[in-house]
Amino acid sequence: MRKISKEVLNSALTYPMYRELIEGLLSQNKTTGADHSESMLDYTRINGVRMNRLDRTTKLTETTITLLKEIQQPMIWLVITEGWCGDAAQILPVMHHIAEANPNIELKLILRDEHPEIMDAFLTKGARSIPKLIILDAHSREVLGSWGPRPAEVQKMVMDAKKKMQKISAQEEITSLNNQVKIDTQKWYISDRTQRIQSEILEAVMAVLAPALRNNTIQSLP
Repeated sequence: MRKISKEVLNSALTYPMYRELIEGLLSQNKTTGADHSESMLDYTRINGVRMNRLDRTTKLTETTITLLKEIQQPMIWLVITEGWCGDAAQILPVMHHIAEANPNIELKLILRDEHPEIMDAFLTKGARSIPKLIILDAHSREVLGSWGPRPAEVQKMVMDAKKKMQKISAQEEITSLNNQVKIDTQKWYISDRTQRIQSEILEAVMAVLAPALRNNTIQSLP
């Protein structure tokens, strides 16, 4: 997919609108998507707590602040997400803080299950993994690059667990391993304090900017 339509961008949510949408759905015992089971509602409620915490505590690193000053090209960060997604809850507040720090970045959010054609253009190893950041030129709406669904270390944890699950036949063991990887990834996010999220997102953005700018700034990344 080379461009994102005006219609999609015009209907996309800002971060505050997204948070309001989730809260409104929860008040009706619903979440985003079609599955409103109690487990999905629990995930969404927990995610709200996580996002509230990160809204308050996220601090941009000095490296992030330095690199943001180099971004002079107006761009749109279009993120594919869902309210029940645990990774999205850890990452979206960080994206919001970064975008707020540079007026050239506009953050917009769309729901995965409402835009399958866009999601399927940005699969991760064939899977509809979220959150997925699509970096767009603000004027042409051309796709410049993408990032996601998780920091590289977390992605490896998830993929390693999936490989193990493929060798297990007992559903009880698969469920146990799936629950454990969810716990392990959330522990990783807490211990990392958003630093790898910041650095990997900015690395992806630097990679789509002019080569001269990239050469001057990419070496600053941790």
